[in-house]
Amino acid sequence: MSNSKPHASILFVAVILACAQSARADEAADPYAPGRAIVGDIGRITAPNGVQDSFAAELGGTKQWVTVRGSDRDNPLLLYIHGGPAAPETPVAWAFQRPWEDFFTVVQWDQRAAGKSYRLNSPAKVAPTLSVDRYVDDAIELILLLRKKYEKQKIILVGHSWGTIIGLSVAMKRPHLLHAYVGVGSVINFRENERAGFEWTLAQAIEDGNEVAVKELEAIEPYPGSGDFDPEKTGVERKWSIHYGALSAYRDNAEYYFHAPRLSPEYTPRDIEAWGAGSALTIKTLFPKLATVSFDDVHRLETPIFLFVGRHDYTTPSSLAVEWLAQLRAPKKGVVWFENSAHLVPIEQPGRMLWALLTRVRPIAEQAGDGEKL
Repeated sequence: MSNSKPHASILFVAVILACAQSARADEAADPYAPGRAIVGDIGRITAPNGVQDSFAAELGGTKQWVTVRGSDRDNPLLLYIHGGPAAPETPVAWAFQRPWEDFFTVVQWDQRAAGKSYRLNSPAKVAPTLSVDRYVDDAIELILLLRKKYEKQKIILVGHSWGTIIGLSVAMKRPHLLHAYVGVGSVINFRENERAGFEWTLAQAIEDGNEVAVKELEAIEPYPGSGDFDPEKTGVERKWSIHYGALSAYRDNAEYYFHAPRLSPEYTPRDIEAWGAGSALTIKTLFPKLATVSFDDVHRLETPIFLFVGRHDYTTPSSLAVEWLAQLRAPKKGVVWFENSAHLVPIEQPGRMLWALLTRVRPIAEQAGDGEKL
């Protein structure tokens, strides 16, 4: 991992802006265009009853980009709520999502100020709207739109990282819209999350005898502190937690993940540049508002809930989410451990994640008669 100053989103951080800068430099020659074309052709939906849609939805007064893919439109509808904030999964999904599309109609959504959506609106107008409540309402509006457009009674909601804040909030607010909620790399208490992750990272650096890391980490103590979060301090913590495998297990960096958009048939170099710009915007405007996010007082949920947790995840320490779920009452609940994953479960263990979705979640939609029309 480079020792240069880290950039990018709160929970993903690291190299998004660096990748965006590379994309800008590559735009003229666009050396990845042939690779994107091959990936796009391989992933093209050709089944007669399939779905391959992309469109700008009007959500909360802004245009937001939505991609919908699946081999059979009669399959359950699954909405993936990405992390970050402003780290859309749309340009990375090509690396893991195609097998899902045989069993689900999968929706990727670039949230406000994220990726393709960043380019559809004035950043100056969007910035004041960036709040947890606004993202939650956007998600609900999108779900209502999807239900009508694809004639479904309910959907499966999958939240990842920052997306679990939105997803769990939706599950609390509008449970009747969901077959089930799945949290991957869940945030339950943001401040406690940061404290536990920092303690683990510092312990790894001490055990490793890494004097540079120890010095940099001790310099930001107390972390995260009692006030608003400081993105500069968070950047230091993420720099070293990523180095010790808290983001991607058994790796000292996650550049493979952040470089994946270069081969995405859904993203151009300009879109990748927007990915970085949106990340920078959310750090400036949204990050301080997240210091008080907590679901500690949530003891009941009216929809089935499953937590998919990486054994090595110290970006959002898994033990905190599992302990919270133990006290939660819900119609159905469960934990699926991913022994060879940290925070990036979908791309670290894509086969096992699909297996978990098929065995734990899809049967709920089938039992509910997912194919019924509105």
